[in-house]
Amino acid sequence: MRCVVNVVYAVRSAIRNNALEIRFVLRNTKYYFRNKMVQIINGRNIADEIQNTLRCDINAWVKTSGRKPSLVAVLVGDDPASIKYVEKKMEAAAYVGIDSKIEKLPDTISEVELISKIQQLNGDVSVDGILVQLPVPPQISERNVCNAVDPIKDVDGFHYSNAGKLCLNMESFVPCTVLAVIEVLKRAGVETFAKNVVVVGRSKHIGLPLSVILNSDARNELPGLEATVTVCHRNTPPEQLCIFTKLADIIISATGVVHLIKEDMVKPGACVIDVGMTRITTAEGKVRLVGDVDFDNVKNVAECITPVPGGVGPVTVAMLMKNTFKAAKMHVS
Repeated sequence: MRCVVNVVYAVRSAIRNNALEIRFVLRNTKYYFRNKMVQIINGRNIADEIQNTLRCDINAWVKTSGRKPSLVAVLVGDDPASIKYVEKKMEAAAYVGIDSKIEKLPDTISEVELISKIQQLNGDVSVDGILVQLPVPPQISERNVCNAVDPIKDVDGFHYSNAGKLCLNMESFVPCTVLAVIEVLKRAGVETFAKNVVVVGRSKHIGLPLSVILNSDARNELPGLEATVTVCHRNTPPEQLCIFTKLADIIISATGVVHLIKEDMVKPGACVIDVGMTRITTAEGKVRLVGDVDFDNVKNVAECITPVPGGVGPVTVAMLMKNTFKAAKMHVS
């Protein structure tokens, strides 16, 4: 903020002198962002703070309820990325005091068999939260599987009942990544009221519900963030995407397109939240996780930015733990 004030004073001084100096100052205002310290938002620290608080809350709740919250992750197949992600969720559950287990099923399972398994878990009174790790094999409908989970155990927030309530600004299970982005913005001190936000990606699990909450009224049962939101997607022409992002105070990208958001697409001082996660193989043959944002260059102009890895991802896991604890309290009540 101090840099912005200095620029304003410089422009005022230039006006008192001559037009040539005005052009010089305005042309160079963008460079002060290169010389300042960008806020790199540490998602791991945020996740630790959330989980430490949650650990205390769950410990206190267990003493009064007489039991721990419980979470079951349904994992179909042996995709390495899915296995690793589920393991991280189980580690977080153990840390905060949630009983958890993995139901591992072969990738040859039919949709009917998988839904039957989910229905068994729905009927198990010892289970508070159920998540089906996505993606599922091609012979299975992702939508049918998500809709098979009992809405009050749907800690991923993917059931149509929870999605519908979210769109109506009613209390519901909100998708964990959406909660993570909101938490990151709040803890980084990023103001959303009356700000221009561009959400790149319109998936039913991230882009769509996130845009609804960002755009909604804060007075609702499910409080909105009062922003003006533009949603871009794969059919947005590249030149139009660039126009939208250059106007944005906040850019949130969730497409899985490596380095889609580049430095010249970001206005100086914007906040950039990278939700994308793609595994690439480097020239040295190593596997590396990268995001939608060209981090090394965009950080030169952004006011704050999330890295990949270590940004939104860890916070998403922490928000899953919060949703599971919420489900347990609903179950008991």
